[in-house]
Amino acid sequence: MDNNHDIRQIYNLTLIGFMGTGKTTVGRIIASRLRYGFIDTDHLIELRAGKAIPKIFEEDGELKFREYEKEVLKELANFRKMVIATGGGLGANQENIDSLKTHSLVVCLCASVQTIYSRVKSQTYRPLLCTADPMAKIKELLAIREPIYRQADVLISTDMRSVREVAQQVIFHFRLFRSKVKN
Repeated sequence: MDNNHDIRQIYNLTLIGFMGTGKTTVGRIIASRLRYGFIDTDHLIELRAGKAIPKIFEEDGELKFREYEKEVLKELANFRKMVIATGGGLGANQENIDSLKTHSLVVCLCASVQTIYSRVKSQTYRPLLCTADPMAKIKELLAIREPIYRQADVLISTDMRSVREVAQQVIFHFRLFRSKVKN
C-alpha cells in the first residue's frame, strides 16, 4: 500500500466498469447490506437533464452528457456513507477516477466481451450500442477504457458469479481497505 492510502478518507464506495457488469444491481445489494444510501449517476444525470440518457445523446450529444457527468461528480464529493454506481464512461476517465478516490474506495466490476454482450444485447436504452455490430463496439470501447478502469483500487470479475457473490466480494474488499486505512 502506498503512502497516499494512509491519508485517504474513504466515506463512500464507488462501482465503475463497463455497461452490463452489474454496477447498479450489485450496488443496491451492497447499499442495503452496509446500510448506506445508493446513487446511480446515470439516474442523477437524467434528473438534471429532465430527459432519459438516450434522449440526451440524441438531442444534445455525448459531449453534453459528459458535462452532466462532471457536474454530478463534483456533488458526490460531499456525500457520506453512499454506494455510487457510475455510468460506464464516467469511470473510464482518469480525472474522474482521481476525483472519486478523494472520498471513495473505487471498485471496478469487469466481465468478458461475451458476458457483457449477452447481458445488454436486448437493452434498447444503450445509446453507444446503437450500431450494426454491437459486439465490435463493445470490444472497441473496452480496449479504450480498460487501462483506465484498471486504475481502480479493486478489480472484480462478474463473469460466472451471482450478483450476491459479487456484492459479498466488494463488501469484503471495502471493509478490508477501510481497516487498513484506519491503522
